[in-house]
Amino acid sequence: MLIIVVRTLILYLVVIIALRLMGKREIGQLQPFELVVILMISELAAVPSENIGVPLLSGIIPILVLLSASLTLAWISLKSETARDIICGKPSILIDRGKISETELRRNCYNMSDLLEELRLNDIPNIADVEYAILENNGQVSVMPKVQKRPIIPDDLKITPAYEGLPLALIMDGKLKRNNLERSDKDLEWLMRELKKHKLDKIEDVLIASLDSSGKLFIQEKESQNKKKVKPLQTQV
Repeated sequence: MLIIVVRTLILYLVVIIALRLMGKREIGQLQPFELVVILMISELAAVPSENIGVPLLSGIIPILVLLSASLTLAWISLKSETARDIICGKPSILIDRGKISETELRRNCYNMSDLLEELRLNDIPNIADVEYAILENNGQVSVMPKVQKRPIIPDDLKITPAYEGLPLALIMDGKLKRNNLERSDKDLEWLMRELKKHKLDKIEDVLIASLDSSGKLFIQEKESQNKKKVKPLQTQV
């Protein structure tokens, strides 16, 4: 039993490392050859972990070969546009200037129900509002609404909104994030003063403390058996 556990953990680590080396992508963003590699890696890892009679290297070596092949194809597609078109394919225009392309729908085995579903997922329930719909290589549909149907943006109103930076989590789950505190140009004394304004004496009592680019500090304390649940607090600093 111990041997099976050890073999499984080793294969698990090998698969995790292989997937990390392939890059950060969600399943819906994988290219076809990447999806094939992941499916094959999972099958190759399952056999040695289930059958101790199969040498461990019989699973590890094929995984490394597939990883090498995947990285090689990724490098080739990065360097050559022609190779990229062959390996990954080309996007297909399903709706071109408001007109549905039946040819592209048939070529991609895409029916009208699929198309309408993708439009709804893009917050466009009416197909008449679509100027372009492009089926990307990863299977997702990019939708461009007609000009008169797209949301209004600040440029349309000739206004310039205030800058919105990335909020910084200063405390998470009772732990101080020193790097974020330094990036915010604040110090620990300032943070403790702000906590005391909300009757919090210890960092460990804070669930989350986040500072946005406008200087608003969001604080929520942890729940406890001796305290009632409180609403999140916001202060301008």
